[in-house]
Amino acid sequence: MDSTELLKKVRKIEIKSRGLSQNIFAGEYHSAFKGRGMMFSEVREYQYGDDIRDIDWNVTARHNKPYVKVFEEERELTVMLLVDMSGSGSFGASGEEKRQIITEIAATLAFSATTNNDKIGAIFFSDRIEKFIPPKKGKKHILLIIRELLDFTPESKGTDIGMALRYFTDALKRRCTAFLISDFIDGKDYERPMMVAANKHDLMAIQVYDRRDAKMPNVGLLRVADLENGTTRWVDTSSKRTRMAYDRWWYNRQQKMSQVMQSAHVDLASVTTDEDYVKALMGLFHNRGAR
Repeated sequence: MDSTELLKKVRKIEIKSRGLSQNIFAGEYHSAFKGRGMMFSEVREYQYGDDIRDIDWNVTARHNKPYVKVFEEERELTVMLLVDMSGSGSFGASGEEKRQIITEIAATLAFSATTNNDKIGAIFFSDRIEKFIPPKKGKKHILLIIRELLDFTPESKGTDIGMALRYFTDALKRRCTAFLISDFIDGKDYERPMMVAANKHDLMAIQVYDRRDAKMPNVGLLRVADLENGTTRWVDTSSKRTRMAYDRWWYNRQQKMSQVMQSAHVDLASVTTDEDYVKALMGLFHNRGAR
């Protein structure tokens, strides 16, 4: 992709995602993701109804009348995006490519974070760590992340979610908020790394998939390719037995993913490439904010 085309795509995504983060997600994001705790702000005179446990006895003694400590939420967060860059992300049969939707979701989350003065960083992964972008603040930093999402070429096409989670757990020493964005097409077990990462950090998962991932069409003899290992084969999609076997595979995979998320207490939102991801993100934010 040449620089002119890249800049146009960056600008297009910036306009859309920044508009969403400012006009739709701002309040939901703020209420869903709390700061690290409460920090001291000031002291003021005691008022009826104040908690006596907040009385500052030193100031009270000096002024000979009661004063209380006032605390406010320590708002600043560190937000990390764990983005699946594997080969299956280039698939898009019933809508946009998965990679495009993943990029837009990541950009929207990044602008939501910066609107709340949070730091934002990213880990791109396949079956290896492709790139680590340390968390920073500011619009320039977000645009750097978006450019990388649009133009980055991974060295590998495989998927290893467990490896990415282990790296994330080791690399980020302080607790942070993290979004794992993937189609979750991974044949390896990632339950234990998910539980460890979720215990240390505030982790959420966003699944982006194509409807053709979930359902095999009845179109006769079809040549299919595995975008991660490069193998191809012919499949007779007119066979009911074949389609039912595929349906079982997808159902079992989804069930396993849901069980892993529930065991690790990780909130999950799923979105297809042909639907508006705004509803899924709003639901994720709203459910967390209502707790």
